[in-house]
Amino acid sequence: MRKSKRIYVIKLCILAGLVLALALISLCFGTVNYSLDQVFKVIFKMSKTGAFIITRLRLPRVYAAILCGLAFGIAGNIFQTLLNNPLASPDIIGVSSGSTVAAVYCILFLRLNRNLVSFISVIAGIVVALVIYKISYRDKFSTNRLILVGIGFQAFFSALTNWMIMKAAEYDVPTAMRWLNGNLNGIVTESLPMLFIVVIVCGLTVIGFRHSLQSIALGEQIAVVHGVRVNRVRALLIICAVMLIAFATAIAGPIASIAFLSGPIAARICGRNQSNILSSGLVGAILVLAGDFVGENLLATRYPVGVVTGILGAPYLIYLLIYQHRKGKA
Repeated sequence: MRKSKRIYVIKLCILAGLVLALALISLCFGTVNYSLDQVFKVIFKMSKTGAFIITRLRLPRVYAAILCGLAFGIAGNIFQTLLNNPLASPDIIGVSSGSTVAAVYCILFLRLNRNLVSFISVIAGIVVALVIYKISYRDKFSTNRLILVGIGFQAFFSALTNWMIMKAAEYDVPTAMRWLNGNLNGIVTESLPMLFIVVIVCGLTVIGFRHSLQSIALGEQIAVVHGVRVNRVRALLIICAVMLIAFATAIAGPIASIAFLSGPIAARICGRNQSNILSSGLVGAILVLAGDFVGENLLATRYPVGVVTGILGAPYLIYLLIYQHRKGKA
């Protein structure tokens, strides 16, 4: 057991090191390249050379990528573990759709500034998630009912979003489309403190209930035997996941596939018998940082991070559906 825990901690340290390495690469590389020495001097206010580009353009982008990656990764792991279904990702079962619809409406028709759009999208995301949970919970909680209701909400809100885009003025559509694709452009440091607080508070809460989460994943009866108050713990974990998704979506838009991919990748790296909450968050941060770096620097045309991560998620979804069908679970 000690050896297993030691190996797990080493793997977590490697993932954290990859996050740090990608963050530094993102700060140094670009149209104007900087050395690590220059970057550190600017961060610690020892030099003004390139200060605007690093502190006002690149640092907020890196901070947002890490925080959003952590939020999406942890939330995705919560839903997939809690519902015991690899398809139970927040962006597939409709949890993030409320934030998306509210933000698109505010951008296209109300023309509100970014801070107001973020606030309204957070509220809408939480309300829609509570409605989905309420409809799914009749006499008792049903995993399959929650997934089906969520997919229905996702389909409805996707159609509503497309309708709003068709009815909007042409000059407003590009702004909404950039947000819909998951975009880190234009993020400022002042908009990140609330997301930071939510990631820390919700992340620590979920880690504190990690054993209860694993017990629920084994079955409600087993969880009750272990002394877990299933309904209370499940509601608390879903609230934490919804808060993470809502605040991250409000900042960067619905970055595709991060919540969907982070959990399975973390399980492959660290093992399925471990509590992969933190590792899922770190994998999410790696995927967002890597996707943003590739979209900004390595392709012929600059693409939002959500386009790159969406390309990664599509083949895995197809593979998962085929695999589930062969096992008779689809």
